[in-house]
Amino acid sequence: MNQPAPEGKPTSASRTTLSSIMTAAHTNLLGTVHGGVIMKLVDDAAGAVAGRHSGGPAVTASMDEMVFLEPVHVGDLVHVKAQCNWTGRTSMEIGVRVMAERWNEATPATQVGSAYLVFAAVDGEGKPRIVPPVLPETDRDRRRFQEAEIRRTHRLARRRAIQELRERRAAEGYEH
Repeated sequence: MNQPAPEGKPTSASRTTLSSIMTAAHTNLLGTVHGGVIMKLVDDAAGAVAGRHSGGPAVTASMDEMVFLEPVHVGDLVHVKAQCNWTGRTSMEIGVRVMAERWNEATPATQVGSAYLVFAAVDGEGKPRIVPPVLPETDRDRRRFQEAEIRRTHRLARRRAIQELRERRAAEGYEH
C-alpha cells in the first residue's frame, strides 16, 4: 500500500444533507418511525460523505454513539446532515445530525438524533486505500476534529482492553 498521500480536502467539500419524508411504512409498533429506518438514513448520508471525501468506495466500519433525542412521526420531513470530522490513513469519522420538521408546517426543524460513524476507504478489491486529510475550515470544524480524535482514542483503548481480557481469560482456561 505505497500510495502517495493525497492532497487534503476541506470539510465543506464532502458535507451533504439527505432528506426524506416519513410515511406509515416507516413506523414501529408504537406508531413512530422505527429507529432502524433512521439508522439506515444516517448510514446512507455518512456513506455519501465518506465516498465523496475519499474519492471512491468506503465501507462502514463502526457506528458510535447513535443517540435518539426525540421521536420521529409519520409526516415528518427528516434531514440527515453529515460531514467528515476526522481522517486517519485509511479511515474517516463522519458526524451526522438528524433533524425533523413537519412536512406541512413552517416551523423550524428540531434535532432528533446524532451519530458518529467510522468508514474505511477501500479499493476495487476491498483492500484499504489512503484517504485525503480533512482540512477543518471553521472553529466548529476544528472542535469536531479534536472531539473525533478523543473518540478514536477511546475506541482503540476499548478494543485493546477487550482483547487483553479475552487473552487473559483464554490463558486461564476460559472459553472466549
